[in-house]
Amino acid sequence: MLERKTMSQNPHKQAVTQLEKVAKILIKDYSDQRELFSLAIKKLKQPDRVIEGMLEIVMDNGKKQQFQAYRSQHDDARGPYKGGIRFHPGVTKEEVMALSTWMTWKCAVTGIPYGGAKSGVVVDAKKLSMAELQRLSRAYAKFLVNDIGPWTDVPAPDVGTGGPVMGWMVDEWQKSKQAQSGGLMENPLATFTGKPLNLGGSQGRDEATGLGGVYVLEKLAQKLAWKRRQDITIAVQGFGNVGYWFAYHADRLGYKVVAVSDSAGGVYLASGLDPVKTLECKKQTGSVQQCMCDRDKCQVNLGKKITNKELLELEVDVLVPAALESVLTQENAGKIKAKNIIEMANGPTTPEADEIFDKKGILVIPDVLANAGGVTVSYFEWVQNLQGYFWTKDEVLNKLKPLMEQAFEQMWQIKQKLGSSSRIATYAQAVKLVVDALIARGRI
Repeated sequence: MLERKTMSQNPHKQAVTQLEKVAKILIKDYSDQRELFSLAIKKLKQPDRVIEGMLEIVMDNGKKQQFQAYRSQHDDARGPYKGGIRFHPGVTKEEVMALSTWMTWKCAVTGIPYGGAKSGVVVDAKKLSMAELQRLSRAYAKFLVNDIGPWTDVPAPDVGTGGPVMGWMVDEWQKSKQAQSGGLMENPLATFTGKPLNLGGSQGRDEATGLGGVYVLEKLAQKLAWKRRQDITIAVQGFGNVGYWFAYHADRLGYKVVAVSDSAGGVYLASGLDPVKTLECKKQTGSVQQCMCDRDKCQVNLGKKITNKELLELEVDVLVPAALESVLTQENAGKIKAKNIIEMANGPTTPEADEIFDKKGILVIPDVLANAGGVTVSYFEWVQNLQGYFWTKDEVLNKLKPLMEQAFEQMWQIKQKLGSSSRIATYAQAVKLVVDALIARGRI
């Protein structure tokens, strides 16, 4: 099973540890503002606020049930809060605090005018009927009615939610807000992103996170002077939306995707698998492990079944953790044989694992850069909603590519200058932008 790992630190402490490491490097750039810098770092260690409460809905059997809910708003110095809504039984307050912090850095890295936020509801969405899921979604939107809005906080989908959930939420938020204001209100569609296309969603949003990661892969290939894509082997842990689209676009460019997995385990094909056929097979069988598919066919003896643990430890050129956080830890970091890691999940590597990778010379492209394509296209959706004018898929993806490439180039230049890891370079780039915004606003 692809399980959530127990960290030696809780996720928020992990985020704070990363911030403290970067602060030690950045402080030399603030020789005339050391006190202001220190105050800014102290502020950024905690969210601006965490909204929490219980959501109560009527289940299909007529009984009432309550669900713990959170919204962490980390910092809005650079623009409205922005972040996904996660429905998962393992959600904790510390988790949403950490994810909101990482979202602040992610928005800064790509230069989009947002700050970080994150939501979590403690629920196994798979166990809810469609009617129960809609009631819970509407209850959550009503819970946040006065805390979100186009210029305040713009939520989006995350684990356990998606376009339909965003559609229900924007409808409930609009009705609740209109009831308060007597009909006068801001553009409701711009309050949520990741919506269905017929409710103001953006073309290209589904594949944006995975595709953005492949743009990063291409830049890494340039820097490392890889000669032939077909010689580069890739293993993707997590074959959901993000993992699939990363595998799909990498495969289309000629890279060799040799392994993928879902929660039940994975498959390994040394000659390379076909992501499209693998997804079609998974939909039919319910599990990637039943799907050994190359360009020509799906056949049992084409490859072998592997566990998620085995996938992580494969000897490949690029490992792509694209599921949940903290799968690369102190316990397994020494067994990782991949030469490079592109983090498509949020927080897949603990600080202890990071140190081991540094010593082993494994290059890690951090999540706040690698998976920023999703929030970037969410920003594009917000802009389109505010304008009431929509772009084609090609326009959206063509606008995404230069932002991802520019973010990578800036990270690489800082990495070369500091002689640091990619994570430290990315965080230095992002944290400086947020600190400068806090100072410019006079908030510290």
